[in-house]
Order: sequence, then C-alpha cells, then structure tokens
Amino acid sequence: MQGRRPKPTALKVIEGNAGKRRLNENEPKPTGIPTCPGHLSKEARKEWKRISKELLTCGLLTSVDRAALAGYCQAYARWVEAEEKVAHLGHVVKSPSGYPVQNPYLSIANTCLDQIRKFATEFGLTPASRSRLQVTVSPDLPADETEALLYGTK
Repeated sequence: MQGRRPKPTALKVIEGNAGKRRLNENEPKPTGIPTCPGHLSKEARKEWKRISKELLTCGLLTSVDRAALAGYCQAYARWVEAEEKVAHLGHVVKSPSGYPVQNPYLSIANTCLDQIRKFATEFGLTPASRSRLQVTVSPDLPADETEALLYGTK
C-alpha cells in the first residue's frame, strides 16, 4: 500500500474531520485497559503508570495499545538511563587508545529520544500532535477530585 497511512477514525472524529470525508463506520473499536507488561524496567513501569492515566482520561488508550505503550515506556527508561550516564561520564570520554571520543551513551540517548518522539506523536503526546486533537473528558472519568464533586460522582 502506497501513500500516507490512513488516520484512525477515532482521531478523525477528535480532530473534527477537517476533510469532510466519509468516516469508516466498520473500523474495529477495541476496548479495555492494557495491563503493564512484566518485562518493563522499574523506570518504564513508573512512566507506564503516569502516562496511561492521562491517555485513559482522554480516551486514547485501549487494550490493543499495550505493545506501543510498552515500547514508548521502555524507550523512555533507556533514555533516562543513558542521560544519567552522560551526566556522570561527560559528553567526551577516552577511548582504549587514549584519544577523546564521543560518549557512546550520548548516541544511545539520542536514538531513544527519537523513538520516544515517534511513539509520543502516535499517542498525541507532543504539542504539535495534541494541537490537532479535540478531546472532551467524559463525566464518567473525572480527572481529579474537584471534577468528581462537580459531576456528582463522589
């Protein structure tokens, strides 16, 4: 298949269907909340807990998004680890022959940051991708205690 990837119908609806094209009514609509995979590192699990709540509130996360979210979280954890190594060792280190070379963790950090950006764009987590979304928070999912009181769910 050539050309641009088709945009999911849910995103077209959220963005307002600017092209006014007919929406795919037969598109699969997965439901459910994904569970955090056991193989994720401690830092990746922390990011999973943090970001999954936000994505659920916006209606952008379902059970089939588990692998994509796990990839994002693991890339985030690797990026944090690599940045800590760069901060500790510096941007330039000595090679075995004694010459200064770029710290290998710097290229790892840059690769992870690129992966994070790609995953974040898919989930609408960057300012540019988020600006194209129009999300309404459901009264069934209050974002905080104040909203719970306003909606009468508490």
